[in-house]
Order: sequence, then C-alpha cells, then structure tokens
Amino acid sequence: MSTTPTPDPSAAAPDARAARALADAVREIEHHVAAAGWDAPVRVFALVRTQAALASEPGLAAQLDPDVLTAAQADDWHLTSVEQEGLPAAPDLEQLLAGLSWPAAVDGAAVTVERVVLPPGAEADLPDDPEAALVALLAHPARQDVRMAVGALRGGPAWCALRTRAHDSDDAVGQGPDLVPGLVEAVRATLD
Repeated sequence: MSTTPTPDPSAAAPDARAARALADAVREIEHHVAAAGWDAPVRVFALVRTQAALASEPGLAAQLDPDVLTAAQADDWHLTSVEQEGLPAAPDLEQLLAGLSWPAAVDGAAVTVERVVLPPGAEADLPDDPEAALVALLAHPARQDVRMAVGALRGGPAWCALRTRAHDSDDAVGQGPDLVPGLVEAVRATLD
C-alpha cells in the first residue's frame, strides 16, 4: 500500500506560491469582513509576508494563532493582513486609494468595499440627475448588493472575492484574479 506524500508548499514555483498566498489572504479578509455584516465602510489592509514580519517584530508571534505560525513556517509566501485604521478622509474610494502608498516592507494591499449593482442594460434607464439616479438605483427591483474584496501583490498577481447579499454564505463567494479589473488596478497603483 502506498500513500501520496503531502505536497510541500515551499516546493512550488515562487509565482504560484505568491498567487496561492494572495488568494488565501483575500478569502480570509472577505470572510473576516463578512462576519461583521453588511453596510460596512471601506476597509484597507496591508499584506506582509508573515516570516519577514516575525523576523522584524518577534512579539507578533504572541498575537498569531498557532496554525498561522505553522503555516508561515511551512511557506515563506504566507501572508498576514494588517487592517489600516485612521485612513485619510476622501470623498470617494478612488481618491482614497490614490492617496495611499506603502513602505517597501509591505508586499501587497487589499481593500473591501460594498456596491449596489444592476444587471447589464438597467443603468440606461436611470435618470441623468445624480440624486434621482441614486434613489432609482436603490429602489430598482433587480439591484444586487455586492461586497468586493480585492488584493494585489507588489509587481505580482491579484485576487478578487465577491459576495452578494442575496447569496450571503461562505460557499457562494465568487473568486478569481480579474473579477473587478478597475479596482484591481487601483489597488495595484497604491503599491507603485
């Protein structure tokens, strides 16, 4: 009888490990934010490689779950998310992200935001007046509330996780590298 050995995460190519670590981090962030419920503000997270963070801040080990420490020891691409508090005031998400920059020790960034979306073509029926359009959007019978969690690594991959209020369960979260391309590029720009 033979058994298949457990794959060693450090044996995978660095790009594949980075992409997997980012996908894991974005899923974890989305799950964390989902636990707080809907109608939440924009939240921003720095992503740092856990081994490097532990090397520079050994006291961090006491704050991390033992499973996280084990995962970080097994994979040098394991990421820890650090929620950013005291974000600068900005009139909208685009301005907020445009005003952010990260030190070299930050390997990536992630953001969560909620939006109301309509099916294709439904926006054409909205009034031109912004206030009237907002009222119509919020009253539209086909509207969907969507939470987007989007992360990107410095010079590397991106990952997105999307949850709708209508299908609010962990097993109904859509995921992929380019589900929200404009937001991916905005997050990526904070890392330049």
